[in-house]
Amino acid sequence: MMAIYLVLLALITAVLLAAGWWRRRATSRPQEVEWPEVMAQAAARGYRLISTGEMAERYQQDPQSLLLVDTRVPAEYQAGHIRGAVNLPLTPTWWGRWRSRRLMGALLGANKKRLVVFY
Repeated sequence: MMAIYLVLLALITAVLLAAGWWRRRATSRPQEVEWPEVMAQAAARGYRLISTGEMAERYQQDPQSLLLVDTRVPAEYQAGHIRGAVNLPLTPTWWGRWRSRRLMGALLGANKKRLVVFY
């Protein structure tokens, strides 16, 4: 009888350890993207990249001219964000991409020349 309990305990421990390993693996940081790759993709798609200094200068001069989009999950956004930023979590699922496109169109409104900054 004691052997059965020890086997069950070992199985439960193994399952819990495996679950912890998978959770850590699933929440690990994504691989860093190299700056030249970002620049190449922006150029290929017609986007213009600006420096954080230029963004800060524009924000100080006229914050209404910028649409700041915080792409983090809602809990991170609520913990702290740039004043005036809107939360639009970008999730790598078809539902998240569809939802983001719909919401982005509503956020942009009529001003198509407004600078949009994703962070």
